[in-house]
Amino acid sequence: MNPAPRVAFFTDSFHEVNGVAHTSRHFDAFARRRGLPFLNVHAGPETRWAADGPVCSLELKRGPVGIGLEHDMSFDLFLMRYRGIAAERLKQFGAELIHITGPSDVGMLGALLAHQLRLPLVASWHTNIHEFGARRLSNALSFLPDALSKSIASFTEQQIILALSLRYYQLARVLLAPNVELVSMLRQRTGRPAFLMQRGVDTVLFSPEKRDRADDVLTVGYVGRLSPEKSVRVLRDVANALTEAGVSRFRIAVIGDGHERGWLEQNVPNVELAGLLYGEDLARAYANMDIFAFPSHTDTFGNVILEALASGVPAVVTSGGGPKYLVMDGVTGFSCSGETEFQNRVVELAKDHQMRDLMGVRAREFALCRYWNRIFDQVYDAYEFCLRSKGAIALRPPVFA
Repeated sequence: MNPAPRVAFFTDSFHEVNGVAHTSRHFDAFARRRGLPFLNVHAGPETRWAADGPVCSLELKRGPVGIGLEHDMSFDLFLMRYRGIAAERLKQFGAELIHITGPSDVGMLGALLAHQLRLPLVASWHTNIHEFGARRLSNALSFLPDALSKSIASFTEQQIILALSLRYYQLARVLLAPNVELVSMLRQRTGRPAFLMQRGVDTVLFSPEKRDRADDVLTVGYVGRLSPEKSVRVLRDVANALTEAGVSRFRIAVIGDGHERGWLEQNVPNVELAGLLYGEDLARAYANMDIFAFPSHTDTFGNVILEALASGVPAVVTSGGGPKYLVMDGVTGFSCSGETEFQNRVVELAKDHQMRDLMGVRAREFALCRYWNRIFDQVYDAYEFCLRSKGAIALRPPVFA
């Protein structure tokens, strides 16, 4: 058996609260459990180097000049100032392969260093930034006629953001994506080999046994960023649909933070905004839900859905993006094609206690099969493929037309 490759992992985020950071922290923990040679490069509160056996980390402090992406994350326009430091650390570590998680400031630094040091590059697709960008642009253009703003947003999404993203991913020798739909798209649009990199869940932390709620008020929950691309305003329509259906005693439990928090507080009936929760507090919050409502159309996977399922909570999701691959329609929850169906399915579950209980049991059974170790073992299989294919794909970056 060949020794494990020496991997330098350049992640978009690590300390933040989002799916990429969540996966990256688990990947780092996996490398530590296995004693794998692993260099984790990410942004943080200060620039520092740390080594713990074979696992090393290079944290880079973002500067004040950047573009705000989320309340806890920005794009540092001058992160390339760390190019020399990072290159020396890569050489010192003896990196054989660089893995980037997207077109972030850290990811671009990793891609540049892969080219500079002639190291094979693996890139994983975590975020549909073209859809995120289009939704935010559409909101910014709300002063225009609806048809015009949608037309501009659609053109920008497909012809600019997605096109540039695909060109960026062509820099890599091997690609990874969280669902089969994206794997197929990347293979077709980039001409690169693409493999699944799904997500796991901690079924000890997230468990129905954590439920400790004393009242019988129906609880519909949401966990995630409170941002426009997550379609969280749909929660108002869900609350109104419950009221119209005669469900008088309910709460909408929202866990997370973001720009939409104020709107939700003012417009969603019976909303309870818990802010950010972690660890046991988060596990209890999931287990105390009766229904998990996740209206996002742009998620490529949906870690929070797995956490809800592991907690024995049926999930109602949209048929857009990755969430539909996590919910067995009619078995562990519902996958909905539109907002009306989304509201109706929540109401249906709200009125049928037996259906909720049965789906909750099946949801837990489904989650018990999603192991992080298995996921990352498959990533290392992709690394081996990448190293074996040395020379099959040119290292020279494609020319951006």
